[in-house]
Amino acid sequence: MVKAANTRGTTPGTPPRTRILVVGGGYVGMYTALRLQRKLKPELERGEAEIVVVAPDPYMTYQPFLPEAAAGSISPRHVVVPLRRVLGRCTIVIGEAKAVDHAKRTATVTTLATEEEGAGAVEITYDELVIAPGSISRTLPVPGLADFGIGFKTVEEAIGLRNHVIEQMDIASSTRDPAIRDAALTFVFVGGGYAGVEALAELEDMARYTSRYYHNLKPEDLKWILVEAQGRILPEVGEQMGRYAVRELRARNIDVRLETRLDSCEDRVAVLSDGSRFPTRTLVWTAGVKPAPVLATTDLPLNERGRLKCNARLAVEGVEHAWAAGDAAAVPDLTSDEPGAECAPNAQHAVRQTKVLAENIVASLRGAPMQEYAHKYAGSVASLGLHKGVAHVYGRKLKGYPAWLMHRAYHLSRVPTLNRKARVLAEWTLSGLFKREIVSLGSLEHPRAEFELAAGGGRPANGSKDQSAAGPKEGPEEQSADGSPDGPKGT
Repeated sequence: MVKAANTRGTTPGTPPRTRILVVGGGYVGMYTALRLQRKLKPELERGEAEIVVVAPDPYMTYQPFLPEAAAGSISPRHVVVPLRRVLGRCTIVIGEAKAVDHAKRTATVTTLATEEEGAGAVEITYDELVIAPGSISRTLPVPGLADFGIGFKTVEEAIGLRNHVIEQMDIASSTRDPAIRDAALTFVFVGGGYAGVEALAELEDMARYTSRYYHNLKPEDLKWILVEAQGRILPEVGEQMGRYAVRELRARNIDVRLETRLDSCEDRVAVLSDGSRFPTRTLVWTAGVKPAPVLATTDLPLNERGRLKCNARLAVEGVEHAWAAGDAAAVPDLTSDEPGAECAPNAQHAVRQTKVLAENIVASLRGAPMQEYAHKYAGSVASLGLHKGVAHVYGRKLKGYPAWLMHRAYHLSRVPTLNRKARVLAEWTLSGLFKREIVSLGSLEHPRAEFELAAGGGRPANGSKDQSAAGPKEGPEEQSADGSPDGPKGT
């Protein structure tokens, strides 16, 4: 293990530098670092403070736009925000925090160069810690899930799923085997939260439109199935709007199975708890999230669900100089009448918590009083495909086009940076004027496959774009389900 150089007071005669380490580059990590670099601008310019952001990717993904990216309404590049551009006054380290020893004020980090160097992980010291690694998919021990499940948490998975769906339509159009055709045109989504419902609705819209360009496929040939273990979908928008969403989906010939579980998906056959069996080449897992594994490798207090115990000031309970928010933090909900209630781990709270979190860190450094986080849940909006949606905001219930318009307006206002707002708005405008894109770029997942075939004279070791007709791919769309933004995305 290599210990990174500590810049705090390394030069004789210079004042000690306060290093703020931000673990995570998602909602909480990026927004907190962004506010800190603004609030601490004088200290950063004088060299009295330093902000280090450790993130596994060089960008923040705006996850509410993943369904539209999968449907082709938004370019993948505009769903993400580059950290180095937004956080110009911060030091960005692309890597993963594997452990945190807060007693010693150190974090063990593996970077992209760790394996190349062969010197082991890097140990980064800090004075203040903001731990916001987000969440990962909450999977269950379902036979076959790790082999055939598809996640829907990253932009890579969203685009991979789009390519996969169109590729299955290509397979169904060209095969002479009815069994292969039926399996290729059967799409199973597990999880009735925002991720599952919005992804299914957007992709069904896209596939139904795309089918008009196939000479031997009709929209009714495609079979879409939504599996939800509870008795309703989209609980955040309320029971009435949830029932409307079910009716809307079923009116589009989508098979919604409530109070049903996935028992197995071995051999590409989805077996449900009601006894149904569906041969399928597409199984998307969006059934919940759990805290990132790094939380279990810290010496910070966790609750029974594995989240960090925090107070209303967003400081980790029982320790000093440690802060958290978002999915990783169990923050008391001061607006709730229920004793012991906690803020839901969703984007609505996460973005608002970052403002209080950054202000309190600055206040603690400057010896000023800190404030408590309190936000009453305002409601939620959800898209059910193009021009369709549901909303329950400030007690008002909307459905259809008005709800869809509210969904777009809200998330356009929330996506970070003016650059991304303008690009997304331009793409929405152009998509309203021109036809949908129906191109599948699945070969992007193996960009060297064609050259390997030409250079080696045989089938590339990592597969090629025609491999899907014979078996499961090794690309992103066929790997283990590893994430789902199943938390509510409200206003």
